[in-house]
Amino acid sequence: MTEDSATGWMLLGIGGAHMDRIGHIYGSYHAGASNPGRLTTTVGGGTLNALRTACLAGTGAVALISARGGDHDGAIVADTVEAAGLGDLSAVFLDRRTASYTAILDASGEQIAGLADMEIYETALPRQLRRKALREAIASANAILVDANLPVAGLEAAAGHATGPIFAIAISPAKVLRLTAIAGRIDTIFMNRREMKALTSEDSDAPGLAGLAALGFNRAVVTGGAGPVLVQDAGIQHEVSPPALDAVVDVTGAGDALAGATIHSLLRYPGLALCDAVRFGIAAAQMTLRTEGPVAETLSGPEPEAIRAACTIREMQPSKEGAT
Repeated sequence: MTEDSATGWMLLGIGGAHMDRIGHIYGSYHAGASNPGRLTTTVGGGTLNALRTACLAGTGAVALISARGGDHDGAIVADTVEAAGLGDLSAVFLDRRTASYTAILDASGEQIAGLADMEIYETALPRQLRRKALREAIASANAILVDANLPVAGLEAAAGHATGPIFAIAISPAKVLRLTAIAGRIDTIFMNRREMKALTSEDSDAPGLAGLAALGFNRAVVTGGAGPVLVQDAGIQHEVSPPALDAVVDVTGAGDALAGATIHSLLRYPGLALCDAVRFGIAAAQMTLRTEGPVAETLSGPEPEAIRAACTIREMQPSKEGAT
């Protein structure tokens, strides 16, 4: 994929692109003990997963800015970015280790624990954004996607250079607080209910969404496993309920897929309501859940369209003052 020098990138992502090592446990999980299972290694990262899904859905010129080491893992990440058809504006630091994420999943595919080894994002990636060529790429892009793997300095740099809408992925309860620094510049934020609680201290859906709006996140998409996806758009709250899913192969990347396909729909269909765009996101997420690895094999054909059509949208009652 090459940049159109006249129009820039349709979607430029800045953030995580690293190795995912996923342990799948056979049978019952026993804490503090050795559990039989298998380990799979794939390339992931919130931004990269979402960009790959957007590209798979048909978004035009898509590119990535990330940072990786000059090691074997970094070479694998580079090959994956190229194979996905993404422009690669990332920097390679020969003396650094490529970031990685390790997760343990139980027999049902739900995550038990995760470990993020991502120091390179904290130090090298913000420094990279000072380069003139990258500042110009950000400024000329139609839309920007960031994730909370970026420290606050990197997020503020990206927001300062961007001229188009900015989308954001929360990444984790520990990192999502970083995004409050640029809340007023974020068009739409994608997160799960644990991340919403980390931001708002709210367990309930409507008060949680109201809390996000109070922080400056006026458009938000909040997932909750197999439950309804919460959508807030200009003070109006909706639930988008997915159809039942018979089996889950791997939960890794499903939320990123939802973000990538939703962003694709918003860019492709200007004026589309956010809750309608989320239906495309749910279809991508369910296709990803049926696949081992963080990206679906395909988003074309009747199956994703059937999932999208089966989603139902319901307007929620607004949060009342004093609700808990």
